[in-house]
Amino acid sequence: MSRLSICLFVLLCAFAAKVAAQSATNVRSTYHFYNPAQNGWDLYRVSAYCSTWDGNQSLEWRQRYGWTAFCGPVGPRGRDSCGRCLRVTNTATGTQATVRIVDQCNNGGLDLDEGVFRQLDTNGMGYARGNLIVNYEFVNC
Repeated sequence: MSRLSICLFVLLCAFAAKVAAQSATNVRSTYHFYNPAQNGWDLYRVSAYCSTWDGNQSLEWRQRYGWTAFCGPVGPRGRDSCGRCLRVTNTATGTQATVRIVDQCNNGGLDLDEGVFRQLDTNGMGYARGNLIVNYEFVNC
């Protein structure tokens, strides 16, 4: 192999590792009553952590995706996660939704807005158990 081929291979491997590091499987997800529509999609009103940086985003931006609090286990934390989007998949049903990170949590997973949780919980087992098991990956918003 040429030096160029080796360099390209190393770069591709590094890129693949970075992409893989931005997803997680079998993550516990609970629900939270943000009630964004009833609260005017106002991050300040719901006391979301990310309101400091994203509270002045346009209404279209704030209502484009459902909301979630994020607390890992994989991906950026704190301010670095604010405004980013996740594709969340219910492992039991395969149902997916894209959500925007607007808050932090401490349950070691996701704390989805109740409306998104309901959308993903197509078999009702999440409510029965009090949580969903999901996979997530960071995606472009």
